[in-house]
Amino acid sequence: MLTRPAGIVVLAIALAGCGGSSKPSSTSTGAAGPATSLVGAGSTFVYPLVSSWTGDYATRAGVTITYGAVGSGAGIAEITNRSVDFGASDAPLAPDQVAACKACVQIPWALGGTAVTYNVQGTPAHLKLSGAVIAGMFMGTITRWDDPAIAALNPGVQLPATRVTPVFRADASGTTYNFTDYLSKVSAAWKSKVGVSTQPQFPAGQGAKGSSGVAGVVSHADGAIGYVDVAYAQASHFAYAAVENSAGAFVLPTVRSITAAATAAQSPTPNAAISIVQPPATAASAYPISTFTYVIVPSKTPKAQALKAFLTYAVTTGQAFGPKLLFAPLPSNVVASDRRAIAAIS
Repeated sequence: MLTRPAGIVVLAIALAGCGGSSKPSSTSTGAAGPATSLVGAGSTFVYPLVSSWTGDYATRAGVTITYGAVGSGAGIAEITNRSVDFGASDAPLAPDQVAACKACVQIPWALGGTAVTYNVQGTPAHLKLSGAVIAGMFMGTITRWDDPAIAALNPGVQLPATRVTPVFRADASGTTYNFTDYLSKVSAAWKSKVGVSTQPQFPAGQGAKGSSGVAGVVSHADGAIGYVDVAYAQASHFAYAAVENSAGAFVLPTVRSITAAATAAQSPTPNAAISIVQPPATAASAYPISTFTYVIVPSKTPKAQALKAFLTYAVTTGQAFGPKLLFAPLPSNVVASDRRAIAAIS
């Protein structure tokens, strides 16, 4: 298995090495002129896309963007403390986080999917799994890969009796939020016993820190099942499931199926969370574990001019980098809502 590109590790270590508390070194807008650099931190999920933006934006605007992929929870903490110019999270801010962040604005700036990855010797690359089966595996009620519930979804596949080892994020993670949001939609038992969270108490399995930690365990443990962003799963050559949606179709996470999930969502309102997991059966081609991911910025900041320009680029021109990384372009109604939110930053 391949590991996540080294840039994530380097940036994460660099930010952690300074305790995540050093102030950004970029020049504030004022007498000295507009800022020439911005610093952000957070979601590992969106890192591949942000990484593509940085070089292009430096060429276009002469502004350097430095981003530490330290996880959504850490990104929210960094922007709350104003240690960075922007945070990034795959989970929307909870009410207490909104209050702590003091007039922060969350803006959906990318659209992707969470892949259910597994390592089971002798099985095909895209087993079919339903929400009930995935929930059962992570709750510890489905313990063998040859369980009748899995076999019924995969006729003709010789499934081994290998023990199921669920692997989950041990740190606060927006990817976990998306995954548990989905499980809460498809499993009443999961909703009542575990619920939706960036860092829930998983009933079974093994925790690992960061996407790289989850990937490491999954890649080395026969029988393991985990969840990571789809771009990471494909780049790492993981096997990942075709997941059953509300229409009864088994769908792989692709740009088209993620777009279909987003298209079924209600029109967004500024600063509001948008859940697009398990869309209705009318979205027959939708991948059911899709998610928007958010950039979080202060509504008032000395770097308003630089931030507004970069965020406008990210939700418009920058979207062109998405499809090759399996990020779907933002729907036009989301872009329009984003533009209104960005314009209000002062």
